[in-house]
Amino acid sequence: MRERGTRPRARLLWATAATALLTLTAATGCDTSGGAPGAKHTAASPSPTRSAPLWNPHPESIAAVGDSVTRGFDACAVLSDCPEASWATGSDPRVRSLAVRLLGPRAAAERGWNHAVTGARVADLPAQIGRAAVHSPELVTVMIGANDACRATASSMTSVSAFRKRFQKAMTVLRTALPRTQVYVSSVPDLLRLWSQGRADPLGKEVWKLGICPSMLRDADDLTASAEARRGRVEKRVEAYNTVLREVCARDRRCRFDGNAVFDYRFGTGQLSQWDWFHPSVDGQSRLAEIAYRTVTADSP
Repeated sequence: MRERGTRPRARLLWATAATALLTLTAATGCDTSGGAPGAKHTAASPSPTRSAPLWNPHPESIAAVGDSVTRGFDACAVLSDCPEASWATGSDPRVRSLAVRLLGPRAAAERGWNHAVTGARVADLPAQIGRAAVHSPELVTVMIGANDACRATASSMTSVSAFRKRFQKAMTVLRTALPRTQVYVSSVPDLLRLWSQGRADPLGKEVWKLGICPSMLRDADDLTASAEARRGRVEKRVEAYNTVLREVCARDRRCRFDGNAVFDYRFGTGQLSQWDWFHPSVDGQSRLAEIAYRTVTADSP
């Protein structure tokens, strides 16, 4: 026999328990949707996917902009471009360029474009980028700055402020034309290291007299205080350029700087051209390709 009034009393107890549970949940901040205790979620909170930088480690097309290094200058013949030996888009199997490593030889030949120009400075980048944009590449590689430091005299080097302004302009041009394209930015090589390695070769020093990077390489055997101070000024300017490249790149979520890996690389005589002992040899170009590949394919910059 059922006791009268049991059902209303049970409903009252359940309602009281539910109210207590809701009060406890609100007080402790528990997430009843399955999240970790204490985590608070709102509709306005961005998901990790939206806030993370967008980067594809396997782009399907590549365009290169920059200077003589990217053109493979003096890698194959004296005082000549050798784009087939370029670290960025070259076809030479000894180099295994970035394009070849990412796309394979056949696809690299079809979807790799080299718009770098020997002698180019940072002010020349927007025009190169304009030519590269025609291809709508998924990745653009940038190596620039050596010629801004390699001037007739140390006093005529591009100022750091001008370098920053011009590189920012180049990135703006790139991003306007190619809003979703990824960018790999190489640091400027250590010019002082190149001088110290190449000055032991008599032939190389004769080629230097033709006008290769005079701010650093002029009077290669002069070890006086004034000559050392001049080379030190060039070295400091290169370091400042690399800081600019890093800082400007860091503001673009689709840009990766190499972390000064090219600047820090210890080029030896085997990685320098046998004709000018300053530009990378075929082996040196291969080292640059390896550095770029590591940066582009890394899980995080």
